[in-house]
Amino acid sequence: MRKQMPRVWRVFVLPLVLCLVFIGIIGTVANCQQDRLAQLVIPPDVELIRDVEYGKGGGRPLKLDIVRPKHLPDKPMPAVVFIHGGGWQQGRKEGSIFRLIPLAQNGYFGASIEYRLSGESIFPAQIEDCKCAIRFLRAKSKDYNIDPEHIGVWGSSAGGHLAALLGTSGGIKFLEGKGGWQEYSSRVQAVCDFFGPTDFLKYLEYAEKAGMDIEELKKRHADNAISRLLGGPFWEKPGLCRKASPITYVTKDDPPFLICHGDQDNLVPLNQSEILHEALRRVGVESTLYVAKGKGHGWREDPVIDKMVLDFFNNHLRGGK
Repeated sequence: MRKQMPRVWRVFVLPLVLCLVFIGIIGTVANCQQDRLAQLVIPPDVELIRDVEYGKGGGRPLKLDIVRPKHLPDKPMPAVVFIHGGGWQQGRKEGSIFRLIPLAQNGYFGASIEYRLSGESIFPAQIEDCKCAIRFLRAKSKDYNIDPEHIGVWGSSAGGHLAALLGTSGGIKFLEGKGGWQEYSSRVQAVCDFFGPTDFLKYLEYAEKAGMDIEELKKRHADNAISRLLGGPFWEKPGLCRKASPITYVTKDDPPFLICHGDQDNLVPLNQSEILHEALRRVGVESTLYVAKGKGHGWREDPVIDKMVLDFFNNHLRGGK
């Protein structure tokens, strides 16, 4: 008679196993981004500047879209960079413009960035591009009226992973890349992570503890989103899994984090946010974990969460203003 799986594994581990089943199609989240762009209405008090080159990646130009107040303030603005999701294999910067409009209306300089996807380049290309974008904003801070000492980052899903990695890997030289503006820092002062993966090594570890057929899982998921990001079956690349996981670099000098995650997420399990939150708190970093009840993987707008994000950036990039 087969032994019943303990409740703790049914509750906490099975979501991680489901993640292995579904993460190969995580990029489908990006399919609606083109529709969002077509429906996007730019308010009269906001200016959108498209396709500004911020650096080079793999020998080609990398671009970002700027969302800022139509009437620029006299004082330098805090900046927030948004990183789109799509399983590191799909998605477009244009699909995230809507996220930055409320921030621009509250006096922020916003930038939605592109980065090399896994079909073009494997890790660490993605984080190299994100760090280059931060360095670009510092290099051009006077031109754009940006406060270079107050730059935040925000991302969802795969973009949440990259945002968290930006936050924890400040000063890690081998992740900087050579995209441009090397004389400037890529550190950020605040991180908002929406349901991003944080520890790739945990996926199979938890599945093994749950008594799942690991070899069968490996056969079925040798080409999932994580494996594509890392250039091969991720369980064969533990060193690269560590290098790509935000939790690896957690230190006491990391910036404040706001982490938001749905409790019904079957793509990136809630546990991935919980372990990062706990690791940050353990070393004394300010971290807030908001669990969105009844929500799955991704959401467009939510007034409670939207206000929480604005308050978070106001507190940490504007001194509470």
